[in-house]
Amino acid sequence: MNKHIKYISIILLISLFLLLAYVTKIEPLYSFSLRFNDLNFKYQDKQASSDVIFIKIDEQSVDRFGRWPWNRDVIAKGISYIDDSSILILDMVFSEPTSYDAVLAQSLEEQDNSVCGFFLRHQSASSISSEKIEVLRDSSLDRLSSQVEGEKVFIEGNEAEINVEPILSACSLFAIFSTLRDSDQLFRNYPLAFSFKGELYPSIGVQALRMLYNKDLLRTSKEHFDLAGHKVKTNSHGFAMLNYYSYDSYTSYSFSDLYDGKLDSKYLQNKVIILGITEVGVGDMRATPIGMIPGPLIHATFISNVINDELLYHNQYIDFSFVLLFLLLPLIWLLVSSISLRVIIYVGSYGAFFLLSKLSFVYLHIYIDSFYPLISLIFAGISSEMLLHQIKEQESKFIEGAFSSYLSPVLLQKLMKEPKRLALGGEKKMLTIFFSDIRSFTSISETMDPQNLTQYLNRYFTPMSDIVMQHHGMIDKYIGDALMAFYNAPIDVKNHAKEACESALEMMDGLEVLNVEFKKEGLPPINIGIGLNTAEVVVGNMGSDKRFNYTVIGDGVNLASRVEGINKTYGTNIIITEFTQSIIKDEFLTRPIEKVRVKGKEEEVLIYELLKDTSFNREKVNLYTEARDMFYKGKLEEALRNFKVLEGDSVSAYFIKLIDTLKKNKIDEQEEHYEQ
Repeated sequence: MNKHIKYISIILLISLFLLLAYVTKIEPLYSFSLRFNDLNFKYQDKQASSDVIFIKIDEQSVDRFGRWPWNRDVIAKGISYIDDSSILILDMVFSEPTSYDAVLAQSLEEQDNSVCGFFLRHQSASSISSEKIEVLRDSSLDRLSSQVEGEKVFIEGNEAEINVEPILSACSLFAIFSTLRDSDQLFRNYPLAFSFKGELYPSIGVQALRMLYNKDLLRTSKEHFDLAGHKVKTNSHGFAMLNYYSYDSYTSYSFSDLYDGKLDSKYLQNKVIILGITEVGVGDMRATPIGMIPGPLIHATFISNVINDELLYHNQYIDFSFVLLFLLLPLIWLLVSSISLRVIIYVGSYGAFFLLSKLSFVYLHIYIDSFYPLISLIFAGISSEMLLHQIKEQESKFIEGAFSSYLSPVLLQKLMKEPKRLALGGEKKMLTIFFSDIRSFTSISETMDPQNLTQYLNRYFTPMSDIVMQHHGMIDKYIGDALMAFYNAPIDVKNHAKEACESALEMMDGLEVLNVEFKKEGLPPINIGIGLNTAEVVVGNMGSDKRFNYTVIGDGVNLASRVEGINKTYGTNIIITEFTQSIIKDEFLTRPIEKVRVKGKEEEVLIYELLKDTSFNREKVNLYTEARDMFYKGKLEEALRNFKVLEGDSVSAYFIKLIDTLKKNKIDEQEEHYEQ
């Protein structure tokens, strides 16, 4: 639970930070995001509209007519070749009077559809006369102005630089050239209009389209506009996102070719023609996502975008939904435990999203920010993996500290890799349960003071515990002089019954060595009884959230404990149940004793003695088996003679006493009470 709270807290903090960074356009993240998303333009091969033509005052033209500015009669003659059915846009301002102004004005008057521009400035060398303001007002967006009245939708300009008379009066309509750069100084957006001197004036591109379609720009919702049925989505400042074409796709010709009449007059009919400067050192070059291009092509891009319905659509809610998605993606650790697989999912998910964003851009003209989702995934992924690593380290330290005394190093390492096995609660699982107990411990304890008794027990428990752990068992607890362990949990042990049996036999060997040391030191020797049972029990952390113990419960556990105590009846050291015997089969030397009914269990259970596999013990088991078979066939006298041959065998001695009792009580039908 604490792990989840920490994770959610981290995700919330990252979400708030990225939301703040996204909304407020915090640098340098915002500039990085712009450049990162400029890759979109490399994946498309759309062509600019052939109805938009750029007539450029280029190097060829400058070589012909000299450096700019030229005499205005040269401009006048060039534009005289443009058909009056076309819309002429002059991407230049003639703000200083010359002797050729009247010639240019006459040429403009012959054009029915000319758009002259003016620049907005913070400051201007001279103020604009009221007469010129009145001329400009004829080009304002009256209908749109009434729709946005009282709102600050469009950016406002203070001063302007406009054409001189008589050029000003010769133009059909006027519009604004100005546009704004993004924070990284690149032009990505195009203004629909600006507010100036109390009026709303269109940009060059909007004015050209108004003339082309003879329709006005109208607002359909807060950030959506309509121009002759073409939808235009803008940001909060009235800027539309441009969808740039490759530089070669724009239709352009040199002004010198226009001046010489080399351009087909029919080809120049019903076009939008932009006249602008490209000559290095003079031209209006702009930095864009596709590189440096002449400023007039920004207008050409907007006009082409609207004509082709290819303006980009950008919805910030879509962006942030993907940001949130990638912030939450690291939650897959709830389902995927492998860090390698999680990394593959991270990379694959973002790769699929990146492809989706590019396809949406190319085919649907939807601009989806792919930078902030990447940053979100990186931040959330690294944070969550660091948190998980920290939590895992804490869990590992806890497990190592709690279980290092109870599990072998091999099992401990496996458990540290799978700490979920230690979650509060239990599971049903087939285990082999082990109990051992010291015989006559009370008598031993009476001969020692507490300190010496503790040291004595520690010397016994240490090698016994080591044997359990060496065979992949887990020590459950020490109960006074008793030891309880189990095999096949918390980590799976394939041959758990076999491992438990080997542990029991090795304990007896180890005890012989230990007793030799005790004898030399004058300490009493230790004799133990061991009980083993294999059963399906409940294993897991039992207790409360704050204090618990990893243990086992169930009838199978109780049976193992009872079986250990039955050793006293037969004078044996190791007894296993028929359930353990059915698993180990012939892997160990065992002999059946009899069916017993232990306390708390109604059904009788056949028990076996587990013996060390030696030639002596094998011979003893063979003789014992023959005697036992005779006993259960009712041949008591023959059984008695054979049992007496096994002098010193405690189990045989038990049957000898049993036969004597049966004789005395004249019980002849043993099979009814002792079924084989």
